[in-house]
Amino acid sequence: MKRIGIILTAMMLMMTGMTAAQAGQETLVYASTFGAGTDLWYARGAQKVYHTTEATLRTEGRTSDWNSPGRNFELAAGTKYDMSVEVLQNDAETATLMVSVQVTKEDGSPDWKNLFKGEAKKGEWTTLSGSYTPDPSEEYVLYVETVGAPELSYEIRNFRVVAPDGVPDAQPTATPAAEAVPEGEMPSLKDVYAGKFDFGTALPRNAFNDLQLLKLVKAQFNILTPENEMKPDAILDVYGSKKLAEKDETAVAVRFDACKTLLRFAQANGLKVHGHTLLWHNQTPEALFHEGYDTSRPMASREVMLGRMENYIREVLTWTEENYPGVIVSWDVVNEAIDDGTNKLRTGANWYKTVGPDYLARAFEYARKYAAEGVLLYYNDYNTAYSGKLYGIVDLLKSLIAEGNIDGYGFQMHHSLGEPSMDMITRAVEKIAALGLRLRVSELDINAGKATEKNFESQKNKYKQVMKLMLRFKDQTEAVQVWGVTDIMSWRRDGNPLLFDKNMNPKPAFFGVIEAGQED
Repeated sequence: MKRIGIILTAMMLMMTGMTAAQAGQETLVYASTFGAGTDLWYARGAQKVYHTTEATLRTEGRTSDWNSPGRNFELAAGTKYDMSVEVLQNDAETATLMVSVQVTKEDGSPDWKNLFKGEAKKGEWTTLSGSYTPDPSEEYVLYVETVGAPELSYEIRNFRVVAPDGVPDAQPTATPAAEAVPEGEMPSLKDVYAGKFDFGTALPRNAFNDLQLLKLVKAQFNILTPENEMKPDAILDVYGSKKLAEKDETAVAVRFDACKTLLRFAQANGLKVHGHTLLWHNQTPEALFHEGYDTSRPMASREVMLGRMENYIREVLTWTEENYPGVIVSWDVVNEAIDDGTNKLRTGANWYKTVGPDYLARAFEYARKYAAEGVLLYYNDYNTAYSGKLYGIVDLLKSLIAEGNIDGYGFQMHHSLGEPSMDMITRAVEKIAALGLRLRVSELDINAGKATEKNFESQKNKYKQVMKLMLRFKDQTEAVQVWGVTDIMSWRRDGNPLLFDKNMNPKPAFFGVIEAGQED
């Protein structure tokens, strides 16, 4: 029985061979006093979450009610759980706080449910309690949010999850066509591609809850990308920046709580990291682009925004290098700047509106200025295989090459069995390789559709063809990285797009990638 958190009663029952239900006892699924740290709780939004000396978890710098401390839990569908948490706030005479859950629907999209709430008086610890019987979901995130108090700071302690009637053991089932390979007999992707280029994956923060998954990661990959934890909304501290702007409009406050776990893991295990991403039109707080970091005020001037851009890039690059020297070997400096409709720069992007069309050139200029020696700087985009987008990307890359600060291009290959065709993918890689840039497949997954042997065999063939293509350019290619480890981790999970099934068994696609490397 796999559980995240502290399993007490269940461990005692295992020693006697009884289940919780047979013993007539409740099962303590999780309890935390935050005595040692954040205990895998993380910020859901652009706020700061940290452990205090009073063994509590404090949340501050919030801008929305949903900005909250959250934690991933593995719950059993159909089991009733009793939950409770103590909350404290000192900002208002009274405030409503609520425990909610985020789940994943059948189509892979998120959904949210409010579980229970209560009124917390100023300066008084208040207990919120209620019960929850979850429906089937691939993921459960419990969090403590506010109602009508988006900027309230608060603390939580003694979060408890109890199953009064015990928790049934989960019985994993294998995905069709996936193979259970005995430990020690599975070939290693990083070893097969050693001497050619790095082979890696992307990991979200909650992946570090799963020791079995991390064991697989260490065996298979030698470079990691954080899924969201280095994007601007995870690093930019809006609350702190607003305070600094009172004296200097170009000042930027940053925080790195979200990405430290991945960086520590990489450093401890000798893995490289690809930083993703410094500038993006998405997942960037709107407040960054306004005077005083206040969205009710006008947008800031070009001069102010260039100052903020340089300060942000400097802070991110210098802090990561000083604290984790040599770990981050490359960065996506700008992500997805080309519009799908016009095949030109996105004029609606806030960086374009405040700085102008040269914002990419300036971003690469600042990144080159502050990056450590040898760190490679990339532009990253998707739909490169489609002719209109391809020519727009090539035009942009030529302008950046002329500036002299770009090293490479990252292909987001979020593909499917039918499209784009291998001819289209090949033409795109050849055209960009001809520019002389370094290459990387930064985000690779291939939707197979339903989990059938026929679909998985077609998926294997396309993965193998993509790898054979990149092996043609192995002297220019720095890395190939799949976007996630198991199908259940993918944002496209309904299409079973990755190399391992939900039980971490290798799929035919895994062996297709291995075969391509062995045949080279």
